[in-house]
Amino acid sequence: MTITELAERVVVVGADAAGMSAAHQALRSARADGRTIEVVVLERTRDTSYSACGMPYLISGTVGHEDELTARTPERHREMGIDLRLDALVSDINIETRTATYENSVGVSETVEFDKLVLATGAHPVIPPWAVDEKGDLTPGILPVKNLEDARQWLTLVLPEDSSDSDSITTTRHAVVVGAGYIGVEMAEAMLDRGFETTLITRSSVMSNLDEDMSARVHTAIAEGGVRVVPQCTVENIDIADGRVHSLTASNGETYLADVVVLGLGVRPATELGVAAGLPVGDFGGYLPDENQAVAENVWAAGDCCEVIDRITGTRTFAPLGTHANKQGRICGYNVVGGKQQFAGVLSTAITRFTNPHVHVEVGRAGLSTDAAVDAGFSPESLVTVGGTASGYMPERSPIATKIIADRRSRRLLGVQIVGGRNSAKRIDTAAAALWGQMTVDDLAAMDLSYAPPFATVWEAVQLAARRLADRL
Repeated sequence: MTITELAERVVVVGADAAGMSAAHQALRSARADGRTIEVVVLERTRDTSYSACGMPYLISGTVGHEDELTARTPERHREMGIDLRLDALVSDINIETRTATYENSVGVSETVEFDKLVLATGAHPVIPPWAVDEKGDLTPGILPVKNLEDARQWLTLVLPEDSSDSDSITTTRHAVVVGAGYIGVEMAEAMLDRGFETTLITRSSVMSNLDEDMSARVHTAIAEGGVRVVPQCTVENIDIADGRVHSLTASNGETYLADVVVLGLGVRPATELGVAAGLPVGDFGGYLPDENQAVAENVWAAGDCCEVIDRITGTRTFAPLGTHANKQGRICGYNVVGGKQQFAGVLSTAITRFTNPHVHVEVGRAGLSTDAAVDAGFSPESLVTVGGTASGYMPERSPIATKIIADRRSRRLLGVQIVGGRNSAKRIDTAAAALWGQMTVDDLAAMDLSYAPPFATVWEAVQLAARRLADRL
């Protein structure tokens, strides 16, 4: 029987946020149109639909069990009509013959035909040469934080094998986190929570996608929280003892003890399959989907394997975030069965926190940094305004520093960064809405925002910052 004699088949490669969003949306859309389709999902691991963003909190112990991070189990996907095949490592896709070849769970090669293909292969963690042995294997004790299997291995590293062993409790353990982006900061918190003396090494500054003055606020906060921060520094080599990492030597000449090393150096698009099949990739190595997420005839792509359009600059960038992956996957699901949904681009809006009994700092950002605005041809002006999250007489009040970046010529809002205490950073969504609508700094200053003493000041913090920059302009 040939493929044309069967129900239309959609094959999705990858079963996390983008892939499963595409799979279920395709099934829903087809059913709504009274059509029958078959959706096959090939996943190289045994995990589906999990929150990668929640893994630092699983590792820290804040989340009690890995099952809490899974939105839908494999069994549930199958109950909903998806032909989900786990431990299916795809080795080849052929766009001309419309086939995908994979190795199944028992090591046997199988080929599945498709009418439509969705690539949702995600991204690979960046692994530096010093972290691997001559065979290319990670040195024991050194791990990224990319998937649930990584998280499981981390739990074996942070939890002593015998917690009743007094030596396992009294001996000081040392963690080094390499990279100070979102994962680096969150994993530094997790390592402290697990009782490790923690060092954070970064080649630039802490959260370098912020402007330097805002980055410095985060640096100060996490240092006050007990993390030894080593900026402007790289790892040169490692020392191994008893078959596992023992210490790191950095470019500043210092040596840092390390029972465990967290690799938080970012990710790169996993596009090997598509490249081998002749699909083009961009400067960041990601697929180049059009506004419908199509990358070739009958082929779509979504998630961290893709480059995206920045709504402010109009240029392609790499912004691997779960929010984008879910939206892009859903759009693929509509379009593989004949829809015309479009992905509207990104502002790279993101938020995180660092917290322990000694300090609590929240960080939010959306849009361009000052340097990125200059690179994009704007003439940016910026201002940092320090205020509070509630009226001064309210016990809920915490500090909030808001940086507004706007173009001098057009007064267009270009970027917003927030660093502050409890209940501060989620205000970045107000800024993101203004950026999405291409508002000016004056528009943001004039918006009708809510006020009550426990929640805000009369001039809400983001609005006050916008007004003061507007006055300066």
